[in-house]
Amino acid sequence: MVNVLIPPLNTTVVTVTSTTAPAPVAPATPAPFGIRIATGLVGVLLAVLVSGFNENVTKFAMPDIRGAMGFSYDQASWLLAIYSATSVSAMAFAPWCAGTFTLRRFALIAIGTFMVLGIFCPFAPNYTSMVILRIFQGFAGGALPPLLMSVALRFLPPGIKLYGLGGYALTATFGPSFGLPLAAWSVEYLGWKFAFWQIIPWSLAAMAFVAWGLPQDPMKLERLKQFNWRGLLLGMPALIMIVLGLEQGQRLNWFDDQLICFLIGGGVLLFVLFIINEWFQPLPFFKIQMLERRNLTFALIVLGGVLFVLLGVIIIPSNFLSEVQGYRPLQTAPVMLWVAVPQLIALPLVVALMNNRFVDCRVVLGTGLGLLGVACFIGSHLTQVWNRDDFFLMQMIQVIAQPMAVIPLLMFATGGLAPTDGPFASSWFNTVKGFAAVAAGSFLETVNVHRERFHSNVLVDQYGNNPMASNGVPMAEMAERLHKQAVVLTSSDLYLYMGGVALLMILLIPVMPTRIFPPRAVS
Repeated sequence: MVNVLIPPLNTTVVTVTSTTAPAPVAPATPAPFGIRIATGLVGVLLAVLVSGFNENVTKFAMPDIRGAMGFSYDQASWLLAIYSATSVSAMAFAPWCAGTFTLRRFALIAIGTFMVLGIFCPFAPNYTSMVILRIFQGFAGGALPPLLMSVALRFLPPGIKLYGLGGYALTATFGPSFGLPLAAWSVEYLGWKFAFWQIIPWSLAAMAFVAWGLPQDPMKLERLKQFNWRGLLLGMPALIMIVLGLEQGQRLNWFDDQLICFLIGGGVLLFVLFIINEWFQPLPFFKIQMLERRNLTFALIVLGGVLFVLLGVIIIPSNFLSEVQGYRPLQTAPVMLWVAVPQLIALPLVVALMNNRFVDCRVVLGTGLGLLGVACFIGSHLTQVWNRDDFFLMQMIQVIAQPMAVIPLLMFATGGLAPTDGPFASSWFNTVKGFAAVAAGSFLETVNVHRERFHSNVLVDQYGNNPMASNGVPMAEMAERLHKQAVVLTSSDLYLYMGGVALLMILLIPVMPTRIFPPRAVS
């Protein structure tokens, strides 16, 4: 017979008695929150942000990387897709690894591996070597985001726990917007190799903070006896195949290509088998039963819509200024910085607001989504004469709207969790976050291509039916004008779609979530 005393959130394991082999005994006294724990949390946050920067920087800098290393467009697209696929799949299994090998040890290994592989990437002798490096770097980078939520849930006292989750929200608001400016600056002034090497100083700092700040728990290697091998063999290839299919779908014309049919079809089949397996597993990677929690299910659904909008407000201005106004990435960077840098102030203010009992997080979420919708509807009125400064009002609205849309979702996903459910909530939220970001990017790319093609055809038909419209303008110049106008109309459509998604998410608020309160009211 086994008697287990489950500790509260900030308490380590107390006593385990068994008729079989005794389990390792954790320290009896929990590590009190102080400067060391805070430093460790900052280290994990820094590592997660660097992981996101690396993905975005290499994505934006890929034309320079491709030219320097002699890769074709097809090869470069697979490099980006492989990194995204391995990163998303790692998010699903990292909490189990951290629980087995300890947070501190696993975080240090992941950060160190991530940094070392980044150092070697520019020296890859051929394309195959680069693919292998990016596969393992994707696994290491994807393992980091779940650790941040786990650290915040475990070590932070109730009164400031929401601030820790607010730090996690930076990965969805600050990180993506800062990627383009960082990529532009790195490649412009330091060279293409620094698209990979910009992670080195930040990773070293993160490792130092984690090593000094996080306590070292004893490993729980007895969990290996219950390792869910079937879940790993089903779940990891399922996620990798689906993400690869989404990343390459538009380029290969979706289901007209046999490879995409195999990747998405086979991935979905494996994922269904994975979900069935997880339902019956005593120690699963995903606790399917947690979806009975209305607030968690609501948070995961709305998270997909919010990420769609947040990704769009990054992609659309960048593409518009590049295609219509001829801006280089370095000239587009200030538009992204207008949103990224103020997040460092706006996000703590939103957390302070929501850390009071009289504030209903459902109202904050609805307000944030409404403001995102307003910003998108303003953007839908863009014209060919818009330049960088014309996006300023939209960006200022997003500075407030983004944390108001993300922080409540973290509260819904983690509020009222039992200590044993923390790692499962982290797996759910981070995997859905990573997968939704990929799906949103794929959807935006597909819609952008089809809407631009539609508007181009309409404009060409109108021009063909009115031969005098050219008024002596050379054919090449007229073609450029038509292309720019098609980009303008497409950008307007995308803004309208995103605004509609934001408003649609608002309609779910009165139906699904129940009100929750902060872990401890400030007043």
